[in-house]
Amino acid sequence: MSTFDSTKTPLPEIIKQITDGKIQLPDFQRGWVWDDDHVRSLLISVARSFPVGAVMLLETGGDVRFQVRPIENLTFNGPIPEPEILILDGQQRLTSLTQVLALNTPVKTFNEKGKPINRFYYLDINAALEDDRLDEAFISVEEDRTIKTNFGRDIVLDLSSVKKECEAFYFPCNQILNSDVWEESLQEFAPEKFQTYMQFRKKVLNSFRSYQLPVIKLGKSTTKEAVCLVFEKVNTGGVPLSVFELVTASFAAESFNLRDDWYGSSLRQVNGRAQRIKSESILESVEPSDFLQAVSLLHTLEKRRTDIAYGKTGKAVSAVSAKRVAVLSLELTDYQHWAPEVEKGFLLAAKFLRKECFFVARDLPYRTQLVPLATVLSQLKERWLEPKIYEKLSKWYWCGVLGELYGGAVETRMANDLEELLIWIDGGGNEPRTIYEAAFQPSRLHTLRSRLSAAYKGLNTLVLRSGSHDFFWKATIQELDHEEVAIDIHHIFPKAWCEEKRIKPSVFNAIINKTPISYKANRMIGGKAPSSYLTSIQSHKQVGLDDGGMNAILESHLIDPASLRTDNFEQFYELRKQSLLEIVEQAMGKAIDKDNDSQNDNDKDEEDSEMELVL
Repeated sequence: MSTFDSTKTPLPEIIKQITDGKIQLPDFQRGWVWDDDHVRSLLISVARSFPVGAVMLLETGGDVRFQVRPIENLTFNGPIPEPEILILDGQQRLTSLTQVLALNTPVKTFNEKGKPINRFYYLDINAALEDDRLDEAFISVEEDRTIKTNFGRDIVLDLSSVKKECEAFYFPCNQILNSDVWEESLQEFAPEKFQTYMQFRKKVLNSFRSYQLPVIKLGKSTTKEAVCLVFEKVNTGGVPLSVFELVTASFAAESFNLRDDWYGSSLRQVNGRAQRIKSESILESVEPSDFLQAVSLLHTLEKRRTDIAYGKTGKAVSAVSAKRVAVLSLELTDYQHWAPEVEKGFLLAAKFLRKECFFVARDLPYRTQLVPLATVLSQLKERWLEPKIYEKLSKWYWCGVLGELYGGAVETRMANDLEELLIWIDGGGNEPRTIYEAAFQPSRLHTLRSRLSAAYKGLNTLVLRSGSHDFFWKATIQELDHEEVAIDIHHIFPKAWCEEKRIKPSVFNAIINKTPISYKANRMIGGKAPSSYLTSIQSHKQVGLDDGGMNAILESHLIDPASLRTDNFEQFYELRKQSLLEIVEQAMGKAIDKDNDSQNDNDKDEEDSEMELVL
């Protein structure tokens, strides 16, 4: 069955439907942005009967409802009519043509620098009649219908009245589709020019009046997901349309402002869910799409449980989903029912993450894993603190982080984890697939070099929560971080020393040779050998540590003191690797195959792949 029709429609007919309010814009369409040059270029193309591309429209009246608005600069004397058709593609072209050809008000456009300007458009009739001058025949004039020079002091063209238009022989473009009134004025003020005008009318004006615009019209049965996909495919030059914008436009049709609900309203002095959620610093990166995915997960989980309770089987049973189509299928009542629970779930997620020693958003391995975490916690409520439940939840979380399973497209994993986690926590079913699929290869430690990587962030946090103390300040790294002492991840065996010893960058830049320390300690380390910088730090008057005290600090970073004091890089590297693998095993709750440890000497740049994991 065809989902669309394609035809050609006369340009005047399309513009008439727009000015009557029968054709409008869905509110998710962004504003009109075409500048003066674009507008004139479009007018020239139509005047020459060149193709300007098809427009895509959507019939209203189906199940898909959006908040709508008229095109830019169009007003109505009474209430705005209900539209019959919405513009999906062609907004800039149709808005330009309607403003120029059908409105008596100046066109609201932009100059070459993007500054808003108001312009009226005219055709130099004499120039338009010359084939090689049609391009320059279209001009735009200021709001007072003049062109000035000498910094606005001298008027070189004055079209401020119909009489002056006729005498100068410049035709106003907003009369192109119906020039009867202007023609009467021309016969009154410059009758000697009328014969020439009629040539212009036949050659140029008729090009607009007979212009056939290709139109693709989607039927009212088109789904919301299809509308979204079509919109993004045809609007290749614009910013991708977010699911939040589409749902906002859909809920607005029912007089609910999703944007205010999320961001808050300054007019009503009400905070939105975003402010309440992001009051927890670890949740600062939460996006509105994350919140909607969590709502979708809980809504579809309830539908699935209802289907099973009523004895449905196979394909008849609804699927738990956080995919775009499921989010776009949310009704306003679904959102209003689940949004308070989801908000509570995110706030509980912040408490869970603090217990795991994550405190700020930059240290969060995966933003995406927050979605299933929040939904699970919204169902568990205070039960998540029960030791056995917390142990299971923690195991699942760390398997996701260290198994690096929440990068890329993870909507299916979110859905599976929500359902499987809740069943497993309540004593039924097997471990969620994120747990049994998670694997950490020892060789991964050799390739973890980017702090953007989820596993890198996770390992760093595991070292911190083991109670790491700073080399200089002696306080724990987390205490210093809370007091806003500058902390960063630095080499244990300094880069300069490693390069002098001809150790490969792929080796000394690995996480095995890095740990979080203060700026003060890092300055004292410099490029010295470990045996040298340890002596300098211990003997500093503000430190005053004996070997035993310094050794304890090194051990809190899972560093073998003897290896550092003898500058034995190979021994240090091997021992720290084993210590890091041990804390990985403890966090994931599963053994690591330590025999599978082939170090990769390929010194490739991992930044791109690690960034993909984050995104």
